[in-house]
Amino acid sequence: MKDRDILIWLNSINQIGTRSIEKLNQYFGSLKNIWDASNSEINSCGILSNIAMKNLTMSKNDNYINKIFSKIEKEHVKTITIVDKEYPEQLKNIYLPPKVLYIKGDMIKEDEICLAMVGARKATYYGKWVAEKISKGLSRYGITIISGLARGIDTVSHRGALESQGRTFGVLGCGVDIIYPKSNKKLYDQIINNGGIISEYPLGTEPVPGNFPQRNRIISGLARGVIVVEAKKKSGSLITANFALDQGKDVFAVPGNINSLYSEGTNELIKDGAKLISDAKDVIGEMIHFKDVIKDTVVKNDYLLSEEEKRVVDTLKYGPLHCDMISYNTNINMTNLISILTILEIKGIIKQMSGKIFIINN
Repeated sequence: MKDRDILIWLNSINQIGTRSIEKLNQYFGSLKNIWDASNSEINSCGILSNIAMKNLTMSKNDNYINKIFSKIEKEHVKTITIVDKEYPEQLKNIYLPPKVLYIKGDMIKEDEICLAMVGARKATYYGKWVAEKISKGLSRYGITIISGLARGIDTVSHRGALESQGRTFGVLGCGVDIIYPKSNKKLYDQIINNGGIISEYPLGTEPVPGNFPQRNRIISGLARGVIVVEAKKKSGSLITANFALDQGKDVFAVPGNINSLYSEGTNELIKDGAKLISDAKDVIGEMIHFKDVIKDTVVKNDYLLSEEEKRVVDTLKYGPLHCDMISYNTNINMTNLISILTILEIKGIIKQMSGKIFIINN
């Protein structure tokens, strides 16, 4: 058994996590010694619970090992262990880095230039608009977007990257063979073809709540910095931001409405020293070490707009609006406005969200 195979074996055993593997390695002196240890030596080490010891000793056989690797192969999953040269350098330097990464998709050299974007699951229209705007902008610079594939801000951040022909990675709190949430099945498939799905949890692991705080350290660990778009005072997004701070990463926050529950966390981050941003250029301006590697931004084709079209575009620059508010702000009657909105959509300048809400198509 090679060290990488032993790590995959240990990581697959129920009740044995990263800390346990670390302690076992220190106690026995090497990964090979763990594999070679007798059942009595395992049982007397004083590191594992009774259940974990039983699971380990029962799994130390060729039949179990073959089943693990057959399943990995069948699911077309790549494995990168901490002893492999392909293991991401950024992640290797965090506290308790995962011993094994399971990946559906491909990690390439360019993915080292990456930023994480996280936020509320029950995001507002404003939050979704700004997340998409920033994600698209960063992708046009050639920056890979990392998030958690959750509903809300995570989903919009992934989609923004994909719509700009960029790369993105979703880090799961379950096995990469489990699509969570199920409503993101299409997005999951798109991400695999333009980046990848990542997890430290073995195949078949269900998305139980306790897994998500741990997965958040990987989101921040892979990234050069973390952008929080919307967050309550107590949320998984703030856990990710705190991991980033502990890891010495930059934290950025988008300011929000002081009356919104979903802006309390981000506004608090800004008070505590997070860098206030409103677009991709704000982020790039702070990330000095990006400037030599990022691509030039993609400039959209200019369109000749009528005066009324310009008024509609100008009012949408401040954020998503319902068509009634657009009519009120521009003093354009609804009949004419519907025609203008349709033309602007065809030109690709704006797009319609649910509920007759329109936004700039950044």
